Formats: sequence, structure tokens, C-alpha cells
Amino acid sequence: MELRHLRHFLALAEERSFTRAAARELIVQSGLSSSVRALEKGVGAPLFVRGTRPVRLTAEGEALLPAARRTLDAADGALQAVRDVHGGLSGRLRVGAYQASRHLVPLASWLSGFVRAHPGLDIEVRQQPASEMIRMVAAGELDCALAAAPDQAATAALLDVVPLAAEPYVLACALDHPLAARDEVPLPLLDGERFVETHNRWTGRLLADAFFAEAGMTRRIVCEVSEWMMVSDLVAAGLGVAFVPESLGRDLLPLPDLPLRLLPLTDNTTSVRLERRVDLLLPRGQAVSTAARRFTEHVQREVRAARRAGG
Repeated sequence: MELRHLRHFLALAEERSFTRAAARELIVQSGLSSSVRALEKGVGAPLFVRGTRPVRLTAEGEALLPAARRTLDAADGALQAVRDVHGGLSGRLRVGAYQASRHLVPLASWLSGFVRAHPGLDIEVRQQPASEMIRMVAAGELDCALAAAPDQAATAALLDVVPLAAEPYVLACALDHPLAARDEVPLPLLDGERFVETHNRWTGRLLADAFFAEAGMTRRIVCEVSEWMMVSDLVAAGLGVAFVPESLGRDLLPLPDLPLRLLPLTDNTTSVRLERRVDLLLPRGQAVSTAARRFTEHVQREVRAARRAGG
């Protein structure tokens, strides 16, 4: 069994397309097919169901997939250990990220500084809901992720969690909404309100659903979107109100022609904390890559420096 055969198998399993997998591995499709057949011959079983679109794994292929990832990660780790002694970091760091204010999580700045320190390293950023990124880190599809975990305890049982930042959610409403005249909004006043919401895989949406359920309150979700700028535009247009992260206001309120008010929330008698945390999530133990470990150290230094600068 050769490592290149496993890499080609993994590419095809993840891309679900011979065309995309071949392009990813920089080989022709016939070469990819030959490599997969050689691996199937070596393991003595078919790994893909022939003639399906998208490409689908057999039961044997599903069984091989996690072991293939572990084997390739171990091989990459061994090679990287030698490179670390001989020179700087190289290869690829796969980072998961979701929409967060640059004031709260300056990811672009962190990545830029890290790459300047390690010019041989390439960065791949994937943006997914937090629940999907947690799965991808655990499965070895991402080296690390910056995310707000929906269930802190469950995530900590699965991955290493490095806390980075936290902020409260506030209420966004249009300037002509009746609540806009207030200095703060007691949460019971939101019973029966029309809400613009993110999709139900987003952490903020899950928190809001849990809050309303525990409080015994109702809301009408009039629109679901997957991007904060669209949430703010719809709220400003009067479609409904929304819970948004506090730091979002520092990004949005300076924009011209955006009639939006952000108000603190009070009187929360539930156990649900309307707070967004941003953590750096990593595989446990030896599964963490050298690049991810170094990036974590870099981010922690940046966070400490920012806190000292902020007083």
C-alpha cells in the first residue's frame, strides 16, 4: 500500500468527482483511476461504487476512510518533524472559520503575521457552520477551526478548546421600530416579535431557539439567511428584529444609509446565556499538526498582546 494511493483515494472520497479529485492531486483522471484500482487490488475489495454520480464509497471504502486520514496525517507529521528541525514550517494549514467581526477576531491579521513568520506555509480557509467545522476537525479534514461551539461541554469532550473571545448578543432593530426608542430591551418584551434569523445550524440561532423555548416565549421567524450583512439589511428595512453579536455594530453602524439601532438585552431569567464565544478548536493529543500547534501559539500571543494594549 503506497501513500500516494491513499492520497488519491482520500481526494476522490472527499471530492466525490474524478475530475475534481484529479485536479486537486494534479494528475490526469486516468492516473487517478489507475491509482485507485491499485489500492483496491492491494486491500482486496472495491472501495467505490462504480457508475454513480457523485462518486460513492462502498462499505469497505467507508471503513478505510478514517484510517487513511490517520495514516496520511502521521506521514505528514513525520515529514514535518524533519522539516521543523531542518528549517521553517512548510506545507498547508487548513483553517476553519465562520463570520466574525474583525474587531473581535482579527483572523486576517493573525494569518498574515503567521505566514510572514513561516513563508513556506500555504493557508486554506474554509467557512462553514460551527457544527460542521467541529466535525471536520474531529475527522481530520481541518487542522483547526475558529468557531462558536453550540455545545461547549460536548465539544470539549471531543476536541481541545482554546478560548479566544466572548461577547454578548444585542438586539438589532430599525430606527422606526417601537423598541428603537429604548435604551435597553428587557427580553420579555420580545414575546411575539417578528425575527430575521440565521439558518438553524448557526450557533446564534441555536442559542436563540433555546432561549425562547426555555422562556416559554414565541417569535415569528419571517426570514432565514446565512450572512450577517444580509441580516442587518433586512432588519434595517423593517422586516423584523434580530439578535446580533455586539461587535457587529462596530463594523456596521459606521456604514452610511443603514438605519439600524443596536440595544443591550436585559432581564434574562433563563439558563441560556445569550453570549457568543469564539474558540480555537484543535484535534486532541498527537493528532494536532505542527502547523496548527504553532498557529495556536501565535494566536495566543496576539490575543495576550491585544489585551495588554487594551488595558
